[in-house]
Amino acid sequence: MPTLSVIIPAYNESNTIEQVLTSVLGATLPPDYDREIVIVNDGSEDDTEQKILSFMNAHRQIPIIYLPQEHNQGKGAAMHAGIEAAKGDYIIVQDADLEYNPEDYARLLEPVIQNQADVVYGSRFVGGRPHRVLFFWHSIGNKLLTGLSNAFTNLNLTDMETGYKLFRAKYLKQLKLREKSFGFEPEVTAKISKIEGIRIYEVGISYYGRTYADGKKINWRDGFWAIYCILRYNLLS
Repeated sequence: MPTLSVIIPAYNESNTIEQVLTSVLGATLPPDYDREIVIVNDGSEDDTEQKILSFMNAHRQIPIIYLPQEHNQGKGAAMHAGIEAAKGDYIIVQDADLEYNPEDYARLLEPVIQNQADVVYGSRFVGGRPHRVLFFWHSIGNKLLTGLSNAFTNLNLTDMETGYKLFRAKYLKQLKLREKSFGFEPEVTAKISKIEGIRIYEVGISYYGRTYADGKKINWRDGFWAIYCILRYNLLS
């Protein structure tokens, strides 16, 4: 039975982690597909761990891998640990907040099931799915980063920075990823695009963005680092 590994990097997500895990567990998958949940607790300082362990105890029948990291190392570092531990045929990232809806998994899997794609990006900027209206300058920054990335990768993505990227595991696992923070997105895009014959698709997804008051962590410094990562991993590796 094909299995989707859902990697959930979590840092101080006590307010949302239980709801996210419940949504991942209840998400509709295509017929005959199974799921595996890989939770990476990236050194949380609140009671995120207690809530994760409580959820696992209440759902012992579900394959859940729990990887606690002693210190906060960043989303990329959490992803590295999750990718190594994942055993599924396909891998997707699920941020431990409420911005992305696991009910979109089936939409992301569709081009893969039809043997049209090896990688599927979930775009917040195409399709007719619901989107929360937030942060004009964030959207401009995203378009600039996506455009710069496309110029080097020769892809025509609309949302390189999306949190929903689905991969055939064999391709993602062969990459030597280095970025420990939010540079994961431009790095993985640069490196996956260099695999000969790789088929990359994009589908529209829903998006329920958070404000900083809700706990959003990314900031303008991460945007400048993303530019550095685009240049570094497209030109120097």
